[in-house]
Amino acid sequence: MDYLKEDGWELNEYLSVIPGAAEDMIPFRNKSVSCMTKKTHIKNLFKKASLTVVKILFILFVLSLLQVLLLRWIDPFTSSIMLQRQMDSFFAGKESIRYEWYNYEDISGEVALAVIASEDQNFPKHFGFDFEQINKAIRERKEKGRLRGASTITQQVAKNLFLWEGKSYIRKGFEAYYTVLLELLWSKKRIIEVYLNIAETGDNIFGVGIASKIYFAKHPENLTADESALIAAVLPNPVKYSVRNPSDYIRKRQTWILKQMNSLGGGAYTKDL
Repeated sequence: MDYLKEDGWELNEYLSVIPGAAEDMIPFRNKSVSCMTKKTHIKNLFKKASLTVVKILFILFVLSLLQVLLLRWIDPFTSSIMLQRQMDSFFAGKESIRYEWYNYEDISGEVALAVIASEDQNFPKHFGFDFEQINKAIRERKEKGRLRGASTITQQVAKNLFLWEGKSYIRKGFEAYYTVLLELLWSKKRIIEVYLNIAETGDNIFGVGIASKIYFAKHPENLTADESALIAAVLPNPVKYSVRNPSDYIRKRQTWILKQMNSLGGGAYTKDL
């Protein structure tokens, strides 16, 4: 309609002078209004969907926050990994899991020192992630072509307590999220206490408390350095390796862990957790 404006005509004048012009323009007007209505509708739907997603994420955040905060004081009666093992055992007709909770003070200090020496020597110092070990693992992957674990004790608690097994970026993302929450809301002492109770120490055996009874017929507070190092030695794969019948490899790991316990300074290293 630019040629009308060039001649000094306005659209309304054009419609009033030419018979039937107004009627001819109705389909174009309706189409324009219809397009605008669709665009507005799509925008409203997008806004509602975005708002719903934000609300869901906020609710999940609050629930996870409460979950971690409550478990700072309430001892967990099970864990996500235990539930998975229980289901697997049920369908496979295997023996049920064995698990007993013991407070940190009721477990020999040698056990905490042994698992820290074995799994996470920088545990008292880092904030859930040991970037030094992560970088070492990446270098080993490039040089030797194998990938070793670099998960901290806090990360293992996050996975065992709240998540599922398996290697995926989604699970790792959730693991990192829960790791931050644990470090923010729990003390180091609480983290290691929960770890000692929910870590798998044998096939369907969870926690060092029940492990000490099964393997050594004693209360966990009476575990020696040798026994603690032996339990810690099988932690990377407690189903494959055995405390009751340790292989030469596990005996070598036990010896290495004992040396690391001494090099860390003994019980003084975990005194201020």
